[in-house]
Amino acid sequence: MTLTSPFRQLGRVIAATLILALSSVPAAAQSVLRDAETEALFHDMAAPIVAAGGLDPKAVDLVLLNENSINAFVAGGQAIYIHSGLISAADNAQEVQGVIAHELGHITGGHVIRGDEGARPATGITLLSLLLGAAAAAAGSTDAGMGIFMAGQQAALGKYLAFSRAQESSADAASVQFLSKAGISGKGSVDFFKKLQSQEFRYGFKRDADAEFYSTHPMTADRLTTLQDSFEQDPAWNKPADPALQARFLRVKAKLVGYLAEPSATLAAYPEWMTDAPARMARAYAFHKEALMDKALAETDALLAMDPNDPYALELKGQVLLESGKPREAIAPLRRATELTQNAPLIATTLGHALLATEDKANFAEAERVLKTAVARDRDNPFAWYQLGVVYEAQGDTPRARLASAEQQLGEMQLPDALQNAEAAEGALPKGSPDWLRAQDIAMSARAMIERARKSR
Repeated sequence: MTLTSPFRQLGRVIAATLILALSSVPAAAQSVLRDAETEALFHDMAAPIVAAGGLDPKAVDLVLLNENSINAFVAGGQAIYIHSGLISAADNAQEVQGVIAHELGHITGGHVIRGDEGARPATGITLLSLLLGAAAAAAGSTDAGMGIFMAGQQAALGKYLAFSRAQESSADAASVQFLSKAGISGKGSVDFFKKLQSQEFRYGFKRDADAEFYSTHPMTADRLTTLQDSFEQDPAWNKPADPALQARFLRVKAKLVGYLAEPSATLAAYPEWMTDAPARMARAYAFHKEALMDKALAETDALLAMDPNDPYALELKGQVLLESGKPREAIAPLRRATELTQNAPLIATTLGHALLATEDKANFAEAERVLKTAVARDRDNPFAWYQLGVVYEAQGDTPRARLASAEQQLGEMQLPDALQNAEAAEGALPKGSPDWLRAQDIAMSARAMIERARKSR
């Protein structure tokens, strides 16, 4: 009976510690926002920085998440995740480029892979304190046992957080090098850190020894001073921003507002007296969300009057028409947008959808062609796979329809359905063909993920 009470208490502390640790892991449930114009902008903003970091710009993905907080992170591999709230908070493209450079520093430094270097010593301290605390409790001193464990937890936490702060400082230093080599001014990075500092002040964050000890990042004021000193010595410090890139950024930022915000909020931020491209893009989304097709089309037509070959205005016009029940009218602008972007997968997928939505078998051959091109360039596009499955089923090609469904379901993590369709496709496709091999791959992947999930439970 003597051991029961302290072990229960230690169990609660351990559980609380695990919850605290897990809360810092990015949520997998955050939804990804995909848009052809935004992804093209992200690529062009990041390309010179990625190249300066010694990586292939085509191999580093920038993923936009529907999350209102001001944050960005890496989670393994060569992908940078950016919250929509960060784009909303940024005033210019250079601020976002500063964030990209910092996150790239985490990638090139292998910080996610090397996370165990910080976790192992902290885990060792925790286990040692647990054993010593249990021994003290077994000897009859429950208070001493709890004290030993709590002191060990404090030491372990301090060890891990110090490791995390060192990684952040390393990423900051790398960002200076990458931006300098890319010939991009660090003013945007400095300005963004000033935003973060202002937010800390607004929420009453205090800079003291305790705050620094419990932080995963160095103090913002210290980071700001170090970064500003480094950037001001760089030849690119006074280099003007790229006006074309900034114009594209303002348009994407407005599009994001139009897509995510309530229409009333969008129209308040971009009232109708504003006639520039970002305002018209934002209002087109707001009016479309309110099912005001004529007003939405008036905005897209105004954009096209400024530039008849604006592929993203053409895409939006086609989207408005398609989602307003006019797929035949949507085909021409979507087809032109697909041509102008050289078959951008997301736009091509929307064209394929419009072609199928006409329910005219004469359009199905073109739909198959553009959808196959889309998935060849972007396999992580569940909706394109779904549409391609519709084409195959209409043609009576059930095995490839099942394979397309398996691709879609694997992308959406519907693992049992993906496994079932992949096995059905594998059984019906010509043995040894590329599609048969792909069906095998999907079945194996789905089966392995199902087994891992079962074991983790």
